[in-house]
Amino acid sequence: MGTINNRNGFQLEKPDVTLGFIPLTDCAPLVIAQEKGYFSAEGLNVTLSREASWAGIRDKVGLGILDGAQMLASIPVASRLGIGGPKIDMVSAMVLDLNGNAITINNQLYNHLYEIDSRCEFSPLIAAQALQCLIEENKRSKRPKLRFGVVYPCSTQSYELRYWLASAGIDPDRDVEIVVIPPPKMVTAMTDGDIHGFCVGEPWNTLAVQQQIGHVVATKYQLWNNSPEKVFAVSESWSKENPLTHQALLRALIKACIWLDKKENRRVAAKIISQAAYIALPEETVALSLMGSSLKHHGLPAEKVEDFHVFHRYSANFPWLNHAEWFISQMYRWGQLTTPVNIEETVAAVYKPSLFRIAAAAVGIECPSIDRKTEGNLHEKMILSKSQHIGPNQFLDGQIISVGGIIKYLEKQNLSKADIPALRLINVQKEV
Repeated sequence: MGTINNRNGFQLEKPDVTLGFIPLTDCAPLVIAQEKGYFSAEGLNVTLSREASWAGIRDKVGLGILDGAQMLASIPVASRLGIGGPKIDMVSAMVLDLNGNAITINNQLYNHLYEIDSRCEFSPLIAAQALQCLIEENKRSKRPKLRFGVVYPCSTQSYELRYWLASAGIDPDRDVEIVVIPPPKMVTAMTDGDIHGFCVGEPWNTLAVQQQIGHVVATKYQLWNNSPEKVFAVSESWSKENPLTHQALLRALIKACIWLDKKENRRVAAKIISQAAYIALPEETVALSLMGSSLKHHGLPAEKVEDFHVFHRYSANFPWLNHAEWFISQMYRWGQLTTPVNIEETVAAVYKPSLFRIAAAAVGIECPSIDRKTEGNLHEKMILSKSQHIGPNQFLDGQIISVGGIIKYLEKQNLSKADIPALRLINVQKEV
């Protein structure tokens, strides 16, 4: 039985909801929506459930144990396609944040790269090239493969790590070993010697550097400026059964993201999300990246990176369809997806700009009028209107993806396992 939401005067189908999150800095939108009363203001009684892994979140949303969750931006797409787990029809109408990840390697590996080329301290591309030299040396000496951790097979982190490796001609499936480790266990795995490096969200990179066990060699922002990281996702059936509740959740989360993107609120946010119920790490560890700094090397000052975490500006919350297309391109590139699918139809079934526009209008914010945009063409922010703009969007390798050009882009990628002719038969895209 629904209850009346006094502010909007409508009945929510399911006012009592449970939402899942992983202890990461970018769980902040859900936590702030709860702690600052944005959920309750919408007539929602929300329980936040700290989960151990992304696979667990995926399965619990699919089974209805969780009503919705913070989720890697690629998971709803992968789940719709049955990649990396059971086929679950999920939808996402909102991006929670941009950027926020990094690639960290252990001290021994970093020292090897530094000996090969000291410029790896500042350049992700040079670091990858130095790693390629080391891997070739290891092959000649018949040493074991280096092992890297990612948080989920079809994760944004997996694609970012693979992208970085491939930029130097390193084959992620042949030249190194990639294993799945939940985010909170990454630092322990590196400390124990189980992995040589990892790609994960904050604050776990910062913690590794603070504990003097590793160095950051690349950030997500350096790999692809302002790319999507987490989304809010629900099952398609849940969204259809609870449309008013879904909109109420979106409105609350948009307000939380607006609050989070104000600089004066970041320190307060760090204090809140660092608590035991959420991330359970020292406030100073959590605050560093949230305050716009990237700690890459112990003994050196943190670098200023204003856009390390973006929660609202740059039209960050809008679910761009071309972002979902990029995830599918990576699934093809690395052989996770082999069956040709209609990419345009698939992403339209998962990412829901129309639902976001409804919630945004109710909150009183402007939305982009288009569903796709070119990627890789901006080195500075671009004004869309008086109240909205998009940020830089360059890739590490300087490539550009035009609207409708995802297959053309995929065709250019080295080490790709994609069957381009088969994809062209089923995808007729007009490049803009």
